[in-house]
Amino acid sequence: MAKKVMGTFKLQLKAGEATMAPPVGPAFGQRGLAGMEFVKQFNAKSAKQPGMILPVLVTFFSDKSFTFEIKSPPAAILLMKAAGLDKGSAAPHRDKVGKVNRAQLAEIAKIKMQDLNCHTEESAISMIAGTARSMGITVQD
Repeated sequence: MAKKVMGTFKLQLKAGEATMAPPVGPAFGQRGLAGMEFVKQFNAKSAKQPGMILPVLVTFFSDKSFTFEIKSPPAAILLMKAAGLDKGSAAPHRDKVGKVNRAQLAEIAKIKMQDLNCHTEESAISMIAGTARSMGITVQD
């Protein structure tokens, strides 16, 4: 018999560094789920990407069990890494803070392709380029 899905929630955690401190502890505690089990599984699965921020979609069931899916890192994080920045521009259309080229955009688009709502690589590159422009990063051809 299939388990009844009770709900889902999202978290953003550093790869390999999850602990029961917020946001994991409160998110799992208020639903009566085994947070420590999640921490162990997440850290084991994400150990190959140290320091990268990863979105996680957790689905929990009526018998207090759960499953989780690790998504690709946010495009903004990947763009900042490619441009060598700590943060984006406070005034992105006035102050430019970094540069990325078309090859870097294509590489980021390949990483993000499974989580984007587009079908071609060119449209994925266009979406990533838009994110870069909104962060104050110049796109060079």
